[in-house]
Amino acid sequence: MRAWRQTVWQRMSSEELEKYETEMELQLYREYRDIVRQFTYVVETERRFYLTNSVDLQVRNAAGEVFFEVTMRDAWVWDMYRPARFVKNVRVVTFKDVNVEELEKPDIELPRDGGTFGG
Repeated sequence: MRAWRQTVWQRMSSEELEKYETEMELQLYREYRDIVRQFTYVVETERRFYLTNSVDLQVRNAAGEVFFEVTMRDAWVWDMYRPARFVKNVRVVTFKDVNVEELEKPDIELPRDGGTFGG
């Protein structure tokens, strides 16, 4: 994947590259906005941001070093360079902080198109 990015970037001017990355991030944000309500947890590591309904965080100790092992199933990954952002199984091992946050589920969902309830 890295080679592909380098090839694309070598052919683009810096302005074209900036426009391309801005469009990719906007597309990613729209995808996130459309699917976030399907998930229960947000998991943030030093490298990635995930949405998932199943997360297991374990604190491990090996040779006096503390690290975290995070396992997720059926996750969505915030990464604009991945061709597929839905991942069946994810395992992250890190010495850095891990943040797991439960998303708030509203009791009433307002219509997105500005319409009224029931019609």
